[in-house]
Amino acid sequence: MKELALLIAVALTASPRAAAQLPTPLPEIAADAARTDRYPAHDATFPNGVTSIADLQYWTPVGYRPLTLDLYLPPASVRPPATGFPLVIQIHGGAFMGGDKRLILPFVDWPGVLASLAARGYVVASINYRLSGEARFPAQAQDVKAAVRWLRLNAVKYSIDPDRAVTWGQPAGGHLASLAAVSCGSAALSPTGVALASGPPDVTVAALSDCVQGAVAWFGLFDIATIQEQAREVKALSRDVADAPEWRLLGCFAAACPPPQITAASPASYVDRSDPPMLLIVGSEDTLVPTKQTIEMAKRLAAAGVKHDVIVLPGINHSFIGRTAEATRDANLKALAATFEFIDRTIGNRSSTER
Repeated sequence: MKELALLIAVALTASPRAAAQLPTPLPEIAADAARTDRYPAHDATFPNGVTSIADLQYWTPVGYRPLTLDLYLPPASVRPPATGFPLVIQIHGGAFMGGDKRLILPFVDWPGVLASLAARGYVVASINYRLSGEARFPAQAQDVKAAVRWLRLNAVKYSIDPDRAVTWGQPAGGHLASLAAVSCGSAALSPTGVALASGPPDVTVAALSDCVQGAVAWFGLFDIATIQEQAREVKALSRDVADAPEWRLLGCFAAACPPPQITAASPASYVDRSDPPMLLIVGSEDTLVPTKQTIEMAKRLAAAGVKHDVIVLPGINHSFIGRTAEATRDANLKALAATFEFIDRTIGNRSSTER
């Protein structure tokens, strides 16, 4: 190595033109350089004192793009509990085909909504995951579980209580949020054997828990085996075409999908008495994901003895869209209030949220 460094130094000395083209100061070079994104962090501060760290990389599945999350941290005026702030993991929708961690319609300013939750004494992580055009299931579930584990790995750094976490999503995100809650420790959905981003090299995703202590699903998908017939019954978005969201997610069409594959991708199939509390909210007139998906999931939870709340908003369609702008606003605010109340009741800390 010393001989190589000497040759480089001699070459640069002998070639003034080459030396002039080098950046100043000279970049640091190391054969064992860590694969870490060194782009300067771009943080934001919201009017309520919440700070956000954007695009933190939580892991890079082999052969895919790096996956990132935005972190919303409580204001400095909110004292963290001794164990750290409880954690909310927000998972966006988009029919598994699109969407982004900063956009949930019809909310105009979704980051502002998440900041308002952080202001109540929570660390909020809004995550991106692989879409169905990038990878088939179970990639999306593996991504969520990797995010849960990365956040636990960095619990001390961000003042997170690793024992109090809730997932929350809409509607593909509702599927993933509920799946994370009911599939605690599932080997088939675990992103095993891959080092977490920004973690010690000897820490793998398998070394940390992916279990959460609660889940919220807005107009979620819970049972792929029944959605085709349910959609026909209420004339909802047809699942009789190969490019329907669920079939794109699985990479097969309807009866051509092996039953075990459909079962593995359906949160309803994992329900048992050990599952954490869940909140399910849906509109009574949902024409994209049939309302019956939520009703049947609630029945499964009840049969298993799992604590849960179910809210059906009358006259409301997908995305809690009503017949008027006022109805849309009221439905979304009601869902949001119920969600915040459930999170407070399930993992909240009274000393930090009542300030």
